[in-house]
Amino acid sequence: MDLVELNPLKDALVGLPSVNGLSTEQRKRLTITVELVANPSIIFMDEPTSGLDARATAIVMRAVRKTVDTGRIVVCTIHQPSIDIFEAFDELFLMKRGGQELYVGPVGRHSWDIIEYFEAINGVSKIKDGYNPATWMLEVSTSAQELTLEVDFTGCWKLVLQLKNYLVFVFADEIEDL
Repeated sequence: MDLVELNPLKDALVGLPSVNGLSTEQRKRLTITVELVANPSIIFMDEPTSGLDARATAIVMRAVRKTVDTGRIVVCTIHQPSIDIFEAFDELFLMKRGGQELYVGPVGRHSWDIIEYFEAINGVSKIKDGYNPATWMLEVSTSAQELTLEVDFTGCWKLVLQLKNYLVFVFADEIEDL
């Protein structure tokens, strides 16, 4: 209950949505709590912030972050996240229609890793100061952009993976010494 900040509500009734009892945001945190009781190895959350205002979203995401900080793995789907929400994530698995991978890896501090990756692709426009990196990333990686830039983002990602594997193979001895 402490983890998801529900202790003050420990004796409250759930009630009916929009009538009485817990608010939508409190219900979402209660759902997270119910999942945590089962102690799963991975917690899947589909749109945990949908329908919430900015304040409620921040509270729910704080509960998600605290859950991750206990060592649990949390997988979330989030559509159109704010900058703060996007940068609360450690890792990103970005796919395009059809399930093809465009990027799988760290978001980075201030989204640096994902920005650096996409800006390194020839023709991709640089992100503007203060612009939401989640929005920018989706805009620069559309199918229309692939056609315009004559770039296959899935192919770019596969090339990155091949290069990483090659470097691990070539420098295996040096990596072991680290």
